[in-house]
Amino acid sequence: MMAQTDKMKPAPAEEQGTLARMGAALADWSERWFPDAYVFAVLAVVLVGIGALAMGRSPMKIAIDFGNGFWTLIPFTMQMAFVVIGGYIVAVAKPVQKFIIMLAGVPKTPRVAVAYVAFMAMLASLLSWGFSLIFGGFLMREVARRVPNVDYRAISAAGYLGLGSVWALGLSSSAALLMVTKASIPPAMYKYSGTIPLSMTLFTWENLIMITVLMVMSCWICYVSHPNPENTKTFEMAGISLVEPPVEVRETANTPGEYLEYSPILTIIMVALGIGYIYHITSLKGFMAALDLNTYNFIFLIAGMALHWTPRAFLRAAAKSIPATGGVLIQFPLYAGIFGMMMGSGLNEVLAHFFVSVSTQDTLAPIVGAYSAILGLFLPSGGGKWIVEAPYLMQAATELKVNLAWMVQVYNAAEALPNFINPFWMLPLMGLTGVKARDLAGYSVLQLIFHTPVVLIMLWLLAKTLPYVPPIMQ
Repeated sequence: MMAQTDKMKPAPAEEQGTLARMGAALADWSERWFPDAYVFAVLAVVLVGIGALAMGRSPMKIAIDFGNGFWTLIPFTMQMAFVVIGGYIVAVAKPVQKFIIMLAGVPKTPRVAVAYVAFMAMLASLLSWGFSLIFGGFLMREVARRVPNVDYRAISAAGYLGLGSVWALGLSSSAALLMVTKASIPPAMYKYSGTIPLSMTLFTWENLIMITVLMVMSCWICYVSHPNPENTKTFEMAGISLVEPPVEVRETANTPGEYLEYSPILTIIMVALGIGYIYHITSLKGFMAALDLNTYNFIFLIAGMALHWTPRAFLRAAAKSIPATGGVLIQFPLYAGIFGMMMGSGLNEVLAHFFVSVSTQDTLAPIVGAYSAILGLFLPSGGGKWIVEAPYLMQAATELKVNLAWMVQVYNAAEALPNFINPFWMLPLMGLTGVKARDLAGYSVLQLIFHTPVVLIMLWLLAKTLPYVPPIMQ
């Protein structure tokens, strides 16, 4: 357990750099004035409704559009909830925790420790953003415990970098995984996009270049921005206790029901069935074709069962993961309602024509990237926001003959940028570390300042390497 005995106070203004002061001020303002992400989702409903009224849609028809769309994304909503659940379950498993402790022994100096945590958090986020948040939090705590004089604010921010840097370019990309399967794509969007296999989005050399550049840059920034010894604030100085986790007492079964809960027999059967199915579907379709959201979540759940070994341990971890899914379950129906209003009123057509009018085939990628990044400040949901944006972005890309798969990656790369300063996704990490968003902001804003132009330039340059391919219809 970790207890915070005193609030972490920012360093005096004279000890902070300009960027750190700006970041702290921004974070303080956002914490004070930014409402919960749910409120932003409701405000988006209101604004889209006003836009539909301006298009000549009657209030009753808008209400009908909203209601008709409200439940259309239930499968996708559940899929995204399981991304969180599966990532959490795997991250808190005993073998993974032991692996984290082993990893924590690698860095020996403060600067290397911060860059190392950043690298490992980003690497984990390429596997799963839900896993990365928990993994990064546990790893930075273990490293901070072992490396003397490492700044706790800097290493906490490093543990968050998976969500602020490359997660959307990895295997848990909501947008990329959604586009793989026809059944997951709303019909109104499908006519513009078709299906897009991962071989055209995540597994391209263009995407790998973006991942490499952003990870190297992020680690470099972490390394050079660590405070000097006189300005360093360790976890002891911050009044935070990083005690060793309590030793778990082995539970024994006293009844037949408890015997089944504490026995690995059922887990072994479930894991065997899961491995058999995964082998079948990957042999039939190939790994990349088989890796849609359902298969992705299935792999993580089976891995979680195997790592926890007994049903009781698995269920205990699953129960702890549930609170983190609340935002997804409540907000995604609102995004679906927004989608319904946009399609019913024709607002998507207006937005598509707008992007066509202000863009060319050469400039659409950076313009959409900047737009998606700004919108992400107010709609902090990669999957939900994609449902809102995709219909008119894909239509605009089709009209301008821009590679549709690259538009998915344009969205993915830009979507991560606002996470650097949006406290919404920081909450799980802050719960593990005991820091405030304002303590992370000086370092995350610094990352944002460097990332934004680099991302937009890469989106523009790499778009030139990809020809237009008509939608793939199944």
